[in-house]
Amino acid sequence: MNNKVIIFDTTLRDGEQSPGASLNVYEKIEIARQMEKLRVDVIEAGFPVSSPAQFEAVQRISGEINAVIAGLARTKEIDIKSAYDALREAKRFRIHTFLCTSDIHILGKFADERYGKSLEEKRRTILKMACDSVAYAKTFTDDVEFSAEDAGRTDIGYLSEVIEAAIEAGATTVNIPDTTGYNFPKEFGAKIAELRKRVKNIDKAVISVHCHDDLGLAVANSLSGVENGARQVECTLNGIGERAGNASLEEVVMALKVRKDICDYYTDINTEEIFNTSRMVSSFTGMIVQPNKAIVGENAFAHESGIHQDGVLKNRQTYEIMTPASVGVNKTKIILGRHSGRHGLKSRLHELGYKFTEEELPAIYDKFLELADKKKEVFDDDLRVLMGDQILAAKNERYSLEYLHVMVGTNSIPTATVKIKVGEDCVQESATGDGSVDACFNAIERALNIKSNLESYNVRSVTSGRQAMGEVIVRIRSNEKSFTGRRISTDVIEASAKAFIQALNQQQAYLELIENDEVLKDSLSDVSAV
Repeated sequence: MNNKVIIFDTTLRDGEQSPGASLNVYEKIEIARQMEKLRVDVIEAGFPVSSPAQFEAVQRISGEINAVIAGLARTKEIDIKSAYDALREAKRFRIHTFLCTSDIHILGKFADERYGKSLEEKRRTILKMACDSVAYAKTFTDDVEFSAEDAGRTDIGYLSEVIEAAIEAGATTVNIPDTTGYNFPKEFGAKIAELRKRVKNIDKAVISVHCHDDLGLAVANSLSGVENGARQVECTLNGIGERAGNASLEEVVMALKVRKDICDYYTDINTEEIFNTSRMVSSFTGMIVQPNKAIVGENAFAHESGIHQDGVLKNRQTYEIMTPASVGVNKTKIILGRHSGRHGLKSRLHELGYKFTEEELPAIYDKFLELADKKKEVFDDDLRVLMGDQILAAKNERYSLEYLHVMVGTNSIPTATVKIKVGEDCVQESATGDGSVDACFNAIERALNIKSNLESYNVRSVTSGRQAMGEVIVRIRSNEKSFTGRRISTDVIEASAKAFIQALNQQQAYLELIENDEVLKDSLSDVSAV
C-alpha cells in the first residue's frame, strides 16, 4: 500500500464549530493561505449552503488556493449544488457529503415514518440516500467523499454495506468518523481492518478517519486507523472542533515523523510552518492554546527542573524528542519597537506568514506605531494580535466606536460616555454601572437603544509585561444563537467596548440576513455535522 498519509484539514469547517470560534471571510482566507504554506493536501473550507458568509468564504478560497478545496454537504441536492457552485473555480475540488449510519442516529434523526416504520426499512432509506447523493455529486466532480456519520457506533455489517454501496455509486474517499469520540484505539483500528476485509471494492477508494476527542483519544484513534489501512486523516490545528475537539494536526503529523522506526508512514506537511499556523488559528479564533499542549504549547520546549536543564544543555536528546526548529519554533526573536521602519515590519510579518498589499501597509504600520508607542518592545505575539485585529476590522460594520471616556474612582460611581457612529450619523450617551466595563456596556446599549443578553465576558493577557496587550472576548445571545466579539488593546476597557460593539454588529447582520432570506431560514433549521 502507498505509505503516504493524506492530511485533510477541517479547521475552517469543523474547527470553526467550536463555541465562540467563528471566523469571518478575511480570516478564513488568511488561514487557508497559511495552510498552503503548511502543504496541507485537502482544505475543507466550509459548509457552503449553511450561510452566505460560508458560501463566500469557500468561493473565495477556491479562487486563490492550489490545494484540493472541499465543501461539506448533506445528502440533499440543494446542499450538493451549493457546494459545487462555491467550489467550481478551484483548480481541484472535492464535494464531501455525509449521512448518519448508527442506529442511535437513525432512530433519532429519522424517526418519522416516511423514512420507514422499522429500523431495517429506515436503514434501506439511508442506504439509498447515500448512494443518490454520491451519484449526484459525481455529476459535478470525480473527487467525491462520503462520510458515514457516527461510524464508530455503527454495526459493522451495515457499515460495510453502506461503504460498499457508496464506492459503487462513485465515492473516491470513504470517511469513517468516530463522531462522538467513543472508540478505543484497538477497537477503532479493528473496525478499519474489518472494513478492508468485508468491503469488496475498498481498493477503489481511500479510507479516511475523522476522530473526535471526547475521551482524549482522537490522535491515538487516528494513528490506529492509519496502522490498519486508512490513508487519510481528518484533523484540525490545535485540535479545535465540536465539544472536546478533533484530532490535532500537529500531533498526528509529528507522531508519524518522530516515530518512523515503528510507524513507516509519511505526510507532505512542511512541519516548520506548524507553529506559525497554530498561532494564527489561535489568534483569529480566540481559542487559547494551553501551555502544556503537545508540539505547539508555550511549555512544549521549556525546561524548569534543574536536572532537565542540565541534561538538555549537555545533549538536547536527553529530554527533547524533536527540535523546536522542526516545528517552526524560533528561539531567537527579532524585537521591533517605535524606531523600526516599514521595511523591518513588512519583512517580519512576511516571515510570520501574513500577506498584504503595498496599499494596505501604511494602515498596518500606523497600527504598529500606535502599539509601539504604548510598549517599549513589540514581539511576534504582539504582531500576530495586531494582524488579527486588523483583519477583524469589518469593512461594512453598522456600528463603530468613535469616542470613549470613563470616570472611575474608589469613592465615585463608575461613569462612561460613548460616541458611536451608526451609518453616517453619530449618537452619544452616558451611563453608570457596577464597574467601568458595565458602565461602558450600559452607555453603548443606551446610545443604540437596545438591550442585549450578555452570555459571557472573558479577559486574558496575550503578551507579557506591564504593557501587555489584553484580549477581551464578549459573547451575547439572541434567539438561541450566540454572537462573539473579540478585541485586543493595551487598554482592556477600550477592548471591552469594541468587543461588545463587534458582537452587536454580528447580531445585527445575522438578524437582517435571516429576515431577508427564507431559504436560509429553512437551511439553518436542519444543519447537522459529521
